[in-house]
Formats: sequence, C-alpha cells, structure tokens
Amino acid sequence: MLRSCALLLCCSFALLAQKYTGPQPEKSDLPYLVHADNLVATEAGEAKNENRKNEVVAVLDGPTCQAATPLASPIFLIRTDQLTPEALQIFKMESKNGKREVVLSRKNKPVARPVMTAVNRVGDNLYKIEVDQQLGNGEYVVTPSGSDRVFCFRVY
Repeated sequence: MLRSCALLLCCSFALLAQKYTGPQPEKSDLPYLVHADNLVATEAGEAKNENRKNEVVAVLDGPTCQAATPLASPIFLIRTDQLTPEALQIFKMESKNGKREVVLSRKNKPVARPVMTAVNRVGDNLYKIEVDQQLGNGEYVVTPSGSDRVFCFRVY
C-alpha cells in the first residue's frame, strides 16, 4: 500500500512538472488569445484618462478592436519580461461616439470591477491567464494594475 501511494505521488509530481508544448508567443509582454493551436495577439495601446462631471473615464480611440475571439471564457498566453501576470486585470469597455471607454471612478469611488481570472505558470516566464466567468459580446481591455498601458480584444 505504501509503495502504491509513493508511486502515485511520483506520477503526480511528474505530471505537474510537464512544460507547455503549444504555440509560443512571438513578442514578450503582449497577451495572446489562445485559439486551439493558434495565438492571436491583442492590440497594444495607451488609454487616456478623462475627468468628467464627478467621473474618471479611461478612453481608447476607435469603436472596436481587431483582435477578436468567439470564446465567452477566453484564455491568454503571455511571455513576460517586464509585466507581472498576476497584476493584469480585464475590464469591459463600452463603445460610445467612435471610442471605447470604461468609467473607473464616480465621485472618487471605484466603479469598474475587473473580470475574475486565474493565472498559472506554464513555462519559463510563460503564463496562462484564464477568464473564470462568461463574458458577453463586446469590447474588453487587459491592463496592468495602475497603468495606462492596455491590450484590447473583443468577444463576438
């Protein structure tokens, strides 16, 4: 019985130690949408914060993003050099007047809530980020916490 437990434990550790063998990101610090054996790069950009009547709004130019996925619970792959994967947050954006925006705070109180994600290391500086909930159709942004740097995608 003790040998069986030891063998099972060794096999479990061997499975956990296996490295990711799928497609690899071309660029570091850029999240890629995983579509089976293909990776789709998110669109990198910079958000502009606008102060409006008691609101702070993050705004991106353009009504929509070209990087798209049909998956309601997308998976991302990112190779990191500078970014901290655990600090990446996903927010839903609204398309208004040819721009995408999200209300960050209203009367100095936070409004936007990040989408729940799970981050797992799958290789050397390689991480898989899985969305833990169903996303509706629309525009989304991945951003490092406290940064104006953004990576856009849409769910269709």
